[in-house]
Amino acid sequence: MNAIGNHFDSFRALLHDLPQPDSNMIAKARINQDKLTKPSGALGKLEKIAIWLAGWRGEEKPIIARPLVAVFAGNHGVTDENVTPFPCSITRQMVENFSTGGAAINQICIVNGLGLRIYDLALDCPTTNISKGAAMDERGCAESIAFGMKAITEETDLLCLGEMGIGNTTVAAALACAIFGGTSKDWIGHGTGSTGEYFQRKHETVRKAIALHHKYLDDPFEVLRRLGGREFAAIVGAILAARLKKIPVILDGFVVSAAAAVLFKAHPRTLDHCLVGHLSAEQGHRRLLEKFGKKPLLDLGMRLGEGTGAALAAGIVKAAALCNARMATFEQLNIRTGQGVNDSALSEC
Repeated sequence: MNAIGNHFDSFRALLHDLPQPDSNMIAKARINQDKLTKPSGALGKLEKIAIWLAGWRGEEKPIIARPLVAVFAGNHGVTDENVTPFPCSITRQMVENFSTGGAAINQICIVNGLGLRIYDLALDCPTTNISKGAAMDERGCAESIAFGMKAITEETDLLCLGEMGIGNTTVAAALACAIFGGTSKDWIGHGTGSTGEYFQRKHETVRKAIALHHKYLDDPFEVLRRLGGREFAAIVGAILAARLKKIPVILDGFVVSAAAAVLFKAHPRTLDHCLVGHLSAEQGHRRLLEKFGKKPLLDLGMRLGEGTGAALAAGIVKAAALCNARMATFEQLNIRTGQGVNDSALSEC
């Protein structure tokens, strides 16, 4: 087997020896919820999130102090098929907009106290048009996964994942269709203004891509390299690195979830450390979440990308953590209560 094949094997091997949440801290956090000055289960899903967070951070009362939004940006040769009215040069312009603070994600990060890092994945060299060939060679795909892994450091205690890339909802639809089956109609949405003839070309392009690569769709990593893109591969690496470091993750919308589907298909418990920030208006996202068995924290009709849905949801996760850590207890206020915690209501996410 060649060296790059060995690289893919090393990624696969990691999926079968992944860190697990700290069951002792989950138990302690669950007991702590019973002591706080509120009726049992009164904070609803915030309580579940706090317990889930305690398990992954390995602390009874973790506080989110160093949250990060990581936005991976890539360009795609599939835009040659005229599937969107916007040229791929817009990707770089938006990356520059992120850098100068002019995008929606910048404002949401300010409101929720989140760090923001933007990663440019060779924007001047779009991937190969997936309807005519494999998006990446094996070396390029493996290097992009490794890049995403290296981008995540131990200091981060909550990771929100986002993306930017003209044409990447076409790629996401192709990935999802290849991994979970169905037809292009099941997965394709309007993305960045793909209506009318653009929308029809988007359908045809995904059909052509699936037909071209149909012999190679059994291996999710091979699906990634053939039908994905550099930002998709980097997101795969970032999710995997976060799991190895026991950093909780919030997934954004359709594109980020399509990247996560690669890991889910390879091993379904790989996304246990992930929450879903919101439900995208892209129709394929709901289908993906059904496959994952996950429910979004928010449903605001958004489909912007950039990590905006994940960043909004980070405020909820931060609030859940702070309530668990800083609320007074009945004992501290000398209040007697016979209530017990509702285990079914407080099961971890």
